[in-house]
Amino acid sequence: MGARAAFCRVGCYNCPMTYAIDPELAPILALLPAGTIEDVTAARAMLETFADMGGGTVDESGLDIDDRSIAGYDGAPDVTVRVYRSHRAPTPSPAVLTIHGGGFALGSINTEHALAAHLASSLGIVVVSVEYRLAPEHPFPAGLHDCFATLSWMHADAAALGLDPDRLAVCGESAGGGLAAALALFSRDHDGPPICFQYLGIPELDDRLDTHSMQLFVDTPLWHRRNAELSWQFYLGDTADGDVSPYAAPARATDLAGLPPAYVSAMEFDPLRDEGIHYALALLQAGVPVELHAYPGTFHGSAIVATAEVSKRMHREQRDVLAKALGLNDPS
Repeated sequence: MGARAAFCRVGCYNCPMTYAIDPELAPILALLPAGTIEDVTAARAMLETFADMGGGTVDESGLDIDDRSIAGYDGAPDVTVRVYRSHRAPTPSPAVLTIHGGGFALGSINTEHALAAHLASSLGIVVVSVEYRLAPEHPFPAGLHDCFATLSWMHADAAALGLDPDRLAVCGESAGGGLAAALALFSRDHDGPPICFQYLGIPELDDRLDTHSMQLFVDTPLWHRRNAELSWQFYLGDTADGDVSPYAAPARATDLAGLPPAYVSAMEFDPLRDEGIHYALALLQAGVPVELHAYPGTFHGSAIVATAEVSKRMHREQRDVLAKALGLNDPS
């Protein structure tokens, strides 16, 4: 029996299309929200509710957690950040800037809380999560500028924060992965702080929506082509039909040389799959060290099923690649 036969066939949202979803992930499908993110207010509330439901299970022991307000970029409003410091963190400590996902329009430091706390605890370091401004109220470049302000603050105040300015990594999932990639480009081109590593989990990178996976996956769980269309409309605003900046859509960048080493993940049944893979290959062709991992039987956000073996591998790999990138010999 082939490996594919080990997966079950399931339909999503009563649609005739079926996908070979890993059977350990299949039970969650009935619990996932259907529809689109067109009603941004409702979609935000639903995502926050999901985060609150899991909030009680987050292990905050061994961590100091505090929210701060820092200066925005070039006169922009102040930015709220949440700082997680492990009691095991050395001084100076490596640090990770985490950027939440949500299609540029949803999410918060609250929805990122579980991941940020886990990374700080498991790696024994400092993690900073950024509450960037959301579209459509605040289209590009507002969110990117808030991320850049946070990175700049981490670097400029490294001594006071007890951070190693030479070991600052960025980490994002979905739209957060797209913002992490954009931040690496923006910081390189604007004499910004050095980034030692970029972790790009299932990144949203290409507004053109013309990859094979984007055209094929119109009904996949959690994220599908229509949500991607709405996401870019929200984020790009009036520039959606114009000259789109590579700092908004990194897949449009023509010069990737000199960017920090990267890890890119892709899920098999995710419309974002191919743009992540293409970006990883483009980085490689530009001489940037890259590790690419495509996980079979998975869909966008399927790692929320933490008990599934494929999700466990994703979480282990994320921890391990960040530990290596930050020069941690044994973060356990």
